[in-house]
Amino acid sequence: MNLEELRAEIDTIDDSLLQDFAQRMNVVGQIGLEKKSEGLPTLDPAREREKLADIVAKLPPEMEQYGYTLWSMLFEISRSYQSSLNPQPSALRKDIERAIVDTQPLFPPAATVACQGVEGAYSQLACEKLFKHPQVMYFKTFESVFSAIENGFCDYAVLPLENSTAGSVKEIYDLMLSHSSFKIVRSTRLKVDHNLVAKKGTKMSDIKEIFSHPQAISQCAKFLDAMPGVKITACENTAAAAEAVAKSERTDVAAISSYNCVELYGLERLAADIQDRSNNYTRFICISKKLEIYPGADKTSLMLVLPHRPGALYQILGRFYALGMNLIKLESRPLPDREFEFMFYFDLETSVYSDEFIRLVDDLDAICEEFQYLGSYSEVI
Repeated sequence: MNLEELRAEIDTIDDSLLQDFAQRMNVVGQIGLEKKSEGLPTLDPAREREKLADIVAKLPPEMEQYGYTLWSMLFEISRSYQSSLNPQPSALRKDIERAIVDTQPLFPPAATVACQGVEGAYSQLACEKLFKHPQVMYFKTFESVFSAIENGFCDYAVLPLENSTAGSVKEIYDLMLSHSSFKIVRSTRLKVDHNLVAKKGTKMSDIKEIFSHPQAISQCAKFLDAMPGVKITACENTAAAAEAVAKSERTDVAAISSYNCVELYGLERLAADIQDRSNNYTRFICISKKLEIYPGADKTSLMLVLPHRPGALYQILGRFYALGMNLIKLESRPLPDREFEFMFYFDLETSVYSDEFIRLVDDLDAICEEFQYLGSYSEVI
């Protein structure tokens, strides 16, 4: 058979598969309604394991894994369809619907906002992008910022989550595991242009040590590699590094920081835009103790703990795919009290008002061991 004949045969097989799929989904719907009448959950793990084992046993060895994958996805689609026919509003759905009603239509222009670092930090610049008139309170550590929200010292907090050059800020994800009393209410992206700053009169040839935050150091790796013999010292914040250089009695030190720190701390810029990539952006999240969902929310963040077994992550991804949700961020972090088990962080692109979002929210209890809904929000570009 030539290629065209083979393709025609595939088309015939696909037509048959389509009829079988429609018939199967019709029966799946009937099963879902029967489960509803008997008060049974949509997911029956034992039945699925038994069915998958039977399917694999009927396939030739070279097709076992392909068949397992195909039917696993088919089961995800079936459960999603059954859930749509048998909606069971969850407690989380009620909280979300209440937040949508109770949240003010406009994001507050003024608030007390917690940031890590000191005046001139990139977190402050992100804060000023989110709020028109923020009253910024500075804290030394990210841990203290989370605590400020939990204890009601501040209305909101702004935290860096990831950078387009250096990647995720791992410390923030780890702190999300230990702090559950917060919700993401907005996010923003800030273009980060790093500068080498020092005391006035200092020359490049004088520099023996450079201070900055580890993320900034990573983002300026090529520039720093071109300065052999110069000691690179990490500190808690780029603005704190600039402040320390300004207060130091040494004349052979410099800092990597924002340009705002030049005038703020009476420094001089020795080099501008020293980051490796010109399109260097950091994404910041704005968190609050209260669940707030502002109009236009089209992103949702979740943290899920999945069963420690093969295919667990694949099943979750299959559910997102079945619901037509775009996954824009996936991060994993080890669970501190469990060996080789992980928390998975997801950013999903989906409107909070969509039927698909509601179906996911109602199904979360059934599709993972533990979960934390982090919020639904929009991003300020």
